[in-house]
Amino acid sequence: MRTFHDAKAMAKAMREALASNNIDLPHNQALEIVARQFGLENWNILSSKIERDRSAPASGAGIVFEQAVPIVRIFDVAKAHEFYLGFLGFSIDWEHRFGENFPLYTQVSRGGLKLHLSEHAGDATPGGNMVVNMKGIRVFHAELLSRNYKYMRPGLERQEWGLEVTVIDPFNNRIRFMENEKAG
Repeated sequence: MRTFHDAKAMAKAMREALASNNIDLPHNQALEIVARQFGLENWNILSSKIERDRSAPASGAGIVFEQAVPIVRIFDVAKAHEFYLGFLGFSIDWEHRFGENFPLYTQVSRGGLKLHLSEHAGDATPGGNMVVNMKGIRVFHAELLSRNYKYMRPGLERQEWGLEVTVIDPFNNRIRFMENEKAG
C-alpha cells in the first residue's frame, strides 16, 4: 500500500496513465493533485512532511503511528456501494483493479474514517468486527434511520462507556460506532 512517501511515484503513474489517453499533465500539476489526495493544501506542504519524516530519528523516539485503515472483505460491489455509500454516507476515494474482470480494491471515507474494501480472497475474512470512536453519534444515528435502508434499522444503545450504534454490512462485517460521553 502506498503512503505519502510514494508521492512522486504516484504522480508519475498518474501522468503515465493520462498520457496513454492523450492527456498531457505537467509533473508539477500531478504533484499538486497527489498532495490534495493526501488532504494537504499543496505539494510544498507534502514535500516538507516527507522530508521531516525522513529526517526523524531511527530510534523509538521518532516513531509516529498514523491512522490504521481496516480492510473489509466484500463479495459484491453493488451491495457494498449500497451499504457503504448509500446507507453509511461514505465516498469513494479511489479504486484499483489489476486488470479487466479482476477483483476490486478500493478506499472509501467519511470524515476522518477510511476503510479499504476488498474483493481479494486473501485480504480479509468476512465477519470482521471493528470499533470506530466518533463524536456526534446521535446525529449519525438519526441520519442512518432517515435513509430507510431496507436491510437494517440500527438502534442507539447506551453502554457503560457511552453510546453505541452497531451496523452489519451485507458480508457480515460488523462496525461498532461508539461515542464516549465522558470524554471531551
